[in-house]
Amino acid sequence: MKALRTIAIVTSMLMLSIAAISTAQTGYASPKLHKTASVSIKGQLPSMPRFRFENFTTANGLPDDHVFNVLVDGGRIWAATENGLGLFENGKWKTYNTKDGLAHRAVLSLALDKRTGDVWAGTMGGLSRISGGRIDTFTQLNSGLSNDVVYGVSVEGEHVWVATAAGASMLDLHTNQWSLFNERNTPMFEIWVYGVSATPSKVYFAVWGSGILEYDQQKKTWDKYDDPDGETEMVLFKDQGLIHEITTSVSYLEKEKILWAATYFGDSHYDGRRWHNFLTKDSGLPSNFTNVVKGVDANRAWFGTDKGLAYYDGVNWAVYRPSLTTGQPEMTIRDKNGNVTPVEVATAPAHNYVLGIDFQGSDIWVATAKGLSHGIHQP
Repeated sequence: MKALRTIAIVTSMLMLSIAAISTAQTGYASPKLHKTASVSIKGQLPSMPRFRFENFTTANGLPDDHVFNVLVDGGRIWAATENGLGLFENGKWKTYNTKDGLAHRAVLSLALDKRTGDVWAGTMGGLSRISGGRIDTFTQLNSGLSNDVVYGVSVEGEHVWVATAAGASMLDLHTNQWSLFNERNTPMFEIWVYGVSATPSKVYFAVWGSGILEYDQQKKTWDKYDDPDGETEMVLFKDQGLIHEITTSVSYLEKEKILWAATYFGDSHYDGRRWHNFLTKDSGLPSNFTNVVKGVDANRAWFGTDKGLAYYDGVNWAVYRPSLTTGQPEMTIRDKNGNVTPVEVATAPAHNYVLGIDFQGSDIWVATAKGLSHGIHQP
């Protein structure tokens, strides 16, 4: 029964993603823009990051155009694609696939062990570790992994935390022992764990349909954050708690003690006392349907939605994407008063359906449904 449940959940997730990509391509009306030419008012606009985007597809070496995630490893870039793990180094692409020992050709998540340089890849068929050119794979059959569909992975010290379609797991690299977390020993109601963010003090899990789970590493205790209104179709109490139960991504910043959370119905910011939630109707989010969030600090974060890449600086918003109506490169800035102004740009991310984000200095790398994008910061 558990196997059937997992298959059903995974199928639902894939269908939802396909539907959302299709919807994003059909073209929604863009936000109402001010007609003032962006060039003439550039000095009046909030200062927001500008990029020149270079896009990679199979045409120039990417293993597959559907990119689930991206990981910056110094000068090396790892791309988790539907048909292999891509490594971009010294201007060239190399692909790792099942013949090289990868658990499955569809790679969903990536994490770097900064102590050893090992790269961990979560796939549709298990968890793989790439270390010094060697690939070791962990599955339900040969390890304590709770499920072979690995949506998220995060490395903290000697612990590898894993989010799967049937609960979470943790591998202790010192003892090689596994710990399993599910509805029997945590507060999670659903066991579809979609994302994980681990730090020395706290570990956060995004549980699809069960909100956010928090594990305190020192106290060894669990806490749970839910949508207080319990509504799946609407938001009744906007800033009273987590925006929605269907969480897709978490990003915890230990230094600032700030949690950023993404859901399919808006996004949340939590400082340990107060929640601040974001919806398209009262923020610069291009869509409530958010696949990934990447926090920068207590005020700033990046959001990957089905209608573009968004940046929030604590007051203002910027959106980067191909236009939903024309497909031409588009950047808009929304100020604190809600005024949206177009900015003239020549490039944009490869697609508006954004699945992964990582940083390389001032540059940004963006995984999309139709290619991988490198945003080169412009002064």
